[in-house]
Amino acid sequence: MAQEAPSQAPLTATHVVEYAYRRSVGPVLGAFFGALQDGRILGAKTSEGRVLCPPAEYDPETGEATGELVAVGPAGTVSSWTWVAEPQERHALAKPFAFALIQLDGADTEMLHLVDADSEDAMSTGMRVIPRFRAEPVGGIRDLECFLPEARS
Repeated sequence: MAQEAPSQAPLTATHVVEYAYRRSVGPVLGAFFGALQDGRILGAKTSEGRVLCPPAEYDPETGEATGELVAVGPAGTVSSWTWVAEPQERHALAKPFAFALIQLDGADTEMLHLVDADSEDAMSTGMRVIPRFRAEPVGGIRDLECFLPEARS
């Protein structure tokens, strides 16, 4: 006859894993966030003359450092979008909105951001949008609150 093993609660240990550090944004993103705080949007020029927005320190195609920071936009064109009918708490807008890829005037790349449109029917590929900046900027990406349909402004 087999003996029953005594019942034991499983061994557990609580651990907290954390990485206590701050990330420096560096000169390119630092300038980008500073410009947003002033109600302006910057892109970074590559050695081939393309303008990346949001700016990057290095050209993703060549790996070379980017150069001059240049003003772009502020208006742009929606190249793709998706509607968010039921925003979650973590979203920046508490009402339905669109996530959109927006190519700002003067930029060669697209920026992913929010569009505060009145309805899904107000959104379309190719539509023009303008930025809405935060009333009390703090020097971060959320200083660019969202974009609005140009026709609505």
